This record gives sequence, C-alpha cells and structure tokens, in this order.
Amino acid sequence: MMGTGKSTVADMLARELGYRLIDVDAAVEKEEGCTIPELFTDKGETYFRDAESRMLSSVLEKKSQVIATGGGVVLRSDNCEVMSKNGWVVALTADPAVIVERVSGCDNRPLLAGNAEERIQTIMEERKDAYRFAHYTVDTTQLSAAEVTRLILVHYRV
Repeated sequence: MMGTGKSTVADMLARELGYRLIDVDAAVEKEEGCTIPELFTDKGETYFRDAESRMLSSVLEKKSQVIATGGGVVLRSDNCEVMSKNGWVVALTADPAVIVERVSGCDNRPLLAGNAEERIQTIMEERKDAYRFAHYTVDTTQLSAAEVTRLILVHYRV
C-alpha cells in the first residue's frame, strides 16, 4: 500500500543486507521513458499493470536483491504467485489516516485523484485480501523506517 514506507524500508534493507535494490516502479519508468502518472494518463492503468508485471517477472530472475514494488502489484494473482515462489515477501500496512498524512502533497499518486482519504480507504478495502500471501506483515503506523527494517531483519534471519 502506498505511504507505508516501502521504498524507504527497501533501501534500508538492501544496505543492511548488502543486496542490490530494485524499485519496480522506477524500472518501469526507465523502460517506458515516462513517469507512472504519465503512463496512467497516456496509456491507462491496464497498460501500466502489464508493464509492471513484465518488469517484476524480469527482476525476480536474479538473487540477492531487495525488490520494492508498487502497492497495486498484488492486484494480479500471477504477480503474487511469482513473488511468493521466488522470494521472501513482506507486506507493509498502516492506518489510513497516517497514509493520508504521509502522501499528502504528493502529485505523483494517480490513484488518489479526488478525496485522498476516501480513495485510500477504498483501495485498502479492495486489496486487503490480496496481501495475505506475504510471508511477513508489518504495521508501520507507529514505527520509524529503522524500526520496521529491524523487525523485518529479525524475522528474515530466523
């Protein structure tokens, strides 16, 4: 889910583990030559989700890396399956009000057009079951990125 700290925590995990960091959204933007909001506007969400799925499959072929995905990657069960089979998946969650606070002022969130709090509630409701495949889930509402990273490392190293 957006605003839960995925990118920040992924960066910290990669540094801590000495792994390569792959941000799927950034890789899609590089491949497509435009931003995610531009992709949504110019080619639509389905096109973006197709590009996201292709990129995810491509990056999962390598080892010793931390992969940060967009929150909507779980909308396709094939993505969930390939992530589960090829890695250790962590889902980050947070209270909707905290997410609104964290993403307020961001112009690069195409799914938040309109009432952000209402949209976040709707998105969370639509996706709540999709994250169940994750090996570990952390509620980041009251935790710093460093605390979330430590929790993940403790569980990953077990």
